[in-house]
Amino acid sequence: MSEQVPSYRPAAPTSTLAVVSLVFGILAWCVLPLVGAIVAIICGHLARSEIRNSSPDRRQEGDGMAVAGLVLGYVQLALGVLAMFLLIAVLFFGFAIAGWH
Repeated sequence: MSEQVPSYRPAAPTSTLAVVSLVFGILAWCVLPLVGAIVAIICGHLARSEIRNSSPDRRQEGDGMAVAGLVLGYVQLALGVLAMFLLIAVLFFGFAIAGWH
């Protein structure tokens, strides 16, 4: 009897930057609003570039995680900037209406 070795293709490695992007995107909503969003955005773009430029025989996975980190980071950053503008407007117009100069 001849023993046959099963042929399989090893799983493609997942991009570490994609995982970091997703983790910091989640942390941006829970613990680190500004810093987490910036790290998620930077790592997300780097991960997508790394995945696109990987060789076809060693293609990396994790594009979905990178995109999720990007979305979480950009939305958190946009809401933070919007909240900052709203706070400044409320303070400015509140003091103007109250008669403070």
